[in-house]
Amino acid sequence: MDPAFVTGTPEADQKLLESLIVFACLMEGLFFYVGFTQILALGRQNKMTGAAEQYQYILRDESMHCNFGIDLINTIKLENPQLWTPEFKAEIKALFEKAVELEYRYAEDTMPRGVLGMNASMFKGYLRYIANRRATQIGLEALFPNEENPFPWMSEMIDLKKERNFFETRVIEYQSGGALSWD
Repeated sequence: MDPAFVTGTPEADQKLLESLIVFACLMEGLFFYVGFTQILALGRQNKMTGAAEQYQYILRDESMHCNFGIDLINTIKLENPQLWTPEFKAEIKALFEKAVELEYRYAEDTMPRGVLGMNASMFKGYLRYIANRRATQIGLEALFPNEENPFPWMSEMIDLKKERNFFETRVIEYQSGGALSWD
């Protein structure tokens, strides 16, 4: 947010790389992925299907942003290997751990007794699974070894490519104006 920010020094270049990692891996690739599980769980139960479908479109876009960001991060690392120091990796690892901690607090606040067949513990497992995925995509070791995906249906919803477009679909589950009964 500093309009005077410029790259060209190792410190500034690492700051740019850190900002890209926070945005692409933690915001787009962790918070959005994990945060959408609750509404998508509703859609799986045929509740709020329209809203759940819209979230799928949003998540598809967030996935593309995340993947682009990861490609950009890896390109910067490839072109500037001197930035990827052990100290810098430790700082990034700490950011991942803090992000997981904060998002888990969100889960505890929104699901204190469980909801939609999910609970905070399962949410934590998914959070750690996705954090591992993002960390390894940028060349870090998995932060939570052996963590498995407790929501395999999320992979089906997110990782599969949707071939249709929101503007090319028609909602057919609702009555049309001419078919409404006003009695």
